[in-house]
Amino acid sequence: MTTARIALANVRIPTTPAESVALATSTIAEAGRRGAIVVCFPECFIPGYRWTATTLPPPDPAFLEQALVDVAAAARAARITVVLGTERVTERGLQIAVCVFGPDGDVAGWQDKEQLDPGEESIYPAFGAGRRVFTAGPLTFGIVICHEGWRYPETVRAAVRQGAQVVFHPHAHVAEPGSYRPTTFADPANSFHEKAVLCRAAENTCYFASVNCASEGSGTTSAIAGPDGTLLCHQPYGEPGLLVADLDLDEATGLLASRLRVT
Repeated sequence: MTTARIALANVRIPTTPAESVALATSTIAEAGRRGAIVVCFPECFIPGYRWTATTLPPPDPAFLEQALVDVAAAARAARITVVLGTERVTERGLQIAVCVFGPDGDVAGWQDKEQLDPGEESIYPAFGAGRRVFTAGPLTFGIVICHEGWRYPETVRAAVRQGAQVVFHPHAHVAEPGSYRPTTFADPANSFHEKAVLCRAAENTCYFASVNCASEGSGTTSAIAGPDGTLLCHQPYGEPGLLVADLDLDEATGLLASRLRVT
């Protein structure tokens, strides 16, 4: 049996860009101490997701560059692969992205968000152009960002067809006025989102690891679904902390994804 220990950074929402870096580096250190080979952060954790009801400073390329340096140093010190939800300033504009750091602190590559939520298009005008996979020890993984994984299942399948055993799903979700506040994972009275976590795993025979920040009343929490579509574990709602799990990679065969007949 080949196993891999992963960690999901279900930490609180940072109040400032500077705090996002401090929380990220301390969480990376903790994940390393707990023996994880990969730690994944929520969507746009650095500098913070640009919620429509809040105001963040304009994009600051110098801040983002230094933040990546700090995260790289933390990854190197902890000897861990880091999947960091962040922003990326490109020639096409501001972009939602994930930067992957290897355990040596080097940038292994980027996964940009290709499918934006309609409400994001006025804030994040740029989008990606392709999917890729990454490795960490025995683990091959892909990344889909928030809306992509919820509404576009083909993004998950694309990663698994490239060999991903785990697909990480950084997302950003907070409670809205009058929204349902769950206490049980995939509660039938809740929105479809947590049911999608189970579906994405089952329909591709892979692990699906969805990570959100901890916040009061959020409709989703961090969770990992196994290749048979059952819930492996989840973080208690609103409770900050690392969600750590040991995955049997032999179970992530990608069988159903590989059987897709493209017509």
